[in-house]
Amino acid sequence: MLLLRYKYISQRQFIYILSILVGFLAGVGAVILKNLTHFFQHLLEGNLVRYYHNAFYFLFPIIGLTIVYFVIKYVIRNKVSHGIPSTLFAISKRKGIMKRYQMLASVLTAPLTVGFGGSVGLEGPTVATGAAISSNVARLFHLNQATRSLLIGCAAAGALSSIFKAPIAAIIFAIEVFSLDLTIASMLPLLLASLSAIITSYFFFGSDVLLPFKIEDAFKITDVPFFIILGVIGGLVSIYFTEVYDRIQNFFDKIASPIKRLLIGGIGLGVLVYFIPPLYGEGFEVINNLLAGNPEEALRNNFMNLDLTNVWVVILLLLGLVFFKIIASALTFGAGGVGGIFAPTLFMGSVMGNCVAKIINTTGIYKVSESNFTLVGMAGLMAGVLHAPLTAIFLIAELTGGYELFIPLMLTAAIAYSIAKYVHPYSVYAMELGRKGELITHDKDHAVLTLMDIDSVIENNFVSIYPDMSLEDMIKKAIVKSNRNIFPVISEKDKKLIGIILLDDLRPIMFDQTLYKTVFARDVMQNPPEIIQVDKDKMTEIMKKFKDSNAWNLPVVKDGKYVGFISKSKLLTAYRNKLIEVTN
Repeated sequence: MLLLRYKYISQRQFIYILSILVGFLAGVGAVILKNLTHFFQHLLEGNLVRYYHNAFYFLFPIIGLTIVYFVIKYVIRNKVSHGIPSTLFAISKRKGIMKRYQMLASVLTAPLTVGFGGSVGLEGPTVATGAAISSNVARLFHLNQATRSLLIGCAAAGALSSIFKAPIAAIIFAIEVFSLDLTIASMLPLLLASLSAIITSYFFFGSDVLLPFKIEDAFKITDVPFFIILGVIGGLVSIYFTEVYDRIQNFFDKIASPIKRLLIGGIGLGVLVYFIPPLYGEGFEVINNLLAGNPEEALRNNFMNLDLTNVWVVILLLLGLVFFKIIASALTFGAGGVGGIFAPTLFMGSVMGNCVAKIINTTGIYKVSESNFTLVGMAGLMAGVLHAPLTAIFLIAELTGGYELFIPLMLTAAIAYSIAKYVHPYSVYAMELGRKGELITHDKDHAVLTLMDIDSVIENNFVSIYPDMSLEDMIKKAIVKSNRNIFPVISEKDKKLIGIILLDDLRPIMFDQTLYKTVFARDVMQNPPEIIQVDKDKMTEIMKKFKDSNAWNLPVVKDGKYVGFISKSKLLTAYRNKLIEVTN
């Protein structure tokens, strides 16, 4: 098969074919995930809760998370990471290689998590499923790292295109979140994957869309100050979202026992969903009710049976949804649930926008369109939380079938993104990788350094010297046997690096035989200008150490023990080779 491919199909044509295949498979993955989730949700929330008792709202999340725990432990038998962060990790640290079990992991666990009431979304798991499939397809055909990363981007575009029927926004999402190069070579595969996925979606779902809405209220230039306010509020809510998510995740990370995490997160989520039923699942029904101007329908199950004819009661309940949604989502993840934060972001953004519009209209300051603010609020929070302002703008524009709101979308997204970016340099997706300096970004130099493997540039052909060695021993046992001009001085007992000796340090005395027995290595050794710690330093830091020290060779240690040297020449050669590989 590979011979036929090389004989009749060019590399570029083959990538186009694979991008269509990946888009189709991502679309099928989205269909399976959606249908399974809706099956569980209709079976549980639509029947048991509606006809029996609201107490099931408390039980379902705990039951679902428990089932997920056993599926991961006994069926998958591997850790199932969050969708998009795990995909970003595969690109930056695993050369785009994802393990085979990841193709089914999210399909088996995400519908159980969300269908049983987990307050997360399906977009991340759908992307992860498509990315794992594309990665393994690329491995099957022995494609290089750059092509694997491109096909993973194609899978992400296909997943979003299939879910939202927004092919342009899906392409922009792949470029923004996965830091793909915006070139003709990458655009066409992304376009083909997005097109393939949306056709697949139409084939299975028909013309049904997740957020059916047409703009009725035209944008007026006098609305601009209020959209600026919405952008500022969106930025602040984005900061709140990221802070709460990060702190709750850190709390659960400190709990070693998965059973304890399950109990704490499951019970906490069950309590929240019992008292606030709109937090159940993805929440797109709530968004559609807000867009249709029916907030009372979305809030009808409030636990205190408050009077929903009072607009301030509605505003108070909406503020509660904004406040508690991210807590419910973070508890779901902490308990071991599998899902994504794309849907919670849209949920919080829509509620936030609707709430801001209601406050403006109720105070009588000005009359704004609540449906427009609901839509633009989604874009503002997407821009702030996901750090994907262009995706936010084009997604809402495509969902509404037009560009009438383009100005307020751009304005709100830009403000929210700027405020959130100032406080949190990395999105929720990339937070952990960004802190470690392992995130692939559009900064080409940083991206190339991140993709480089430190082990591939460490050299071991240096002759070691012990501190008690005499000048005579150094000449006979080291200088004569080495073709290098630098020697590591290490302790004989534990092999720890003590210093280095340069050939230039020995040259003035090496021919004076009267010093052979009186000069020792510890007398002539010096401290290295910098030391590279293989288990801590990233390639960006290593390159900086060479620049600051102006050295040609730097020693490498691990836990203080000598490992080898990295030479500037080998490092720059490896950098150039990786740059060529990435840009091609």
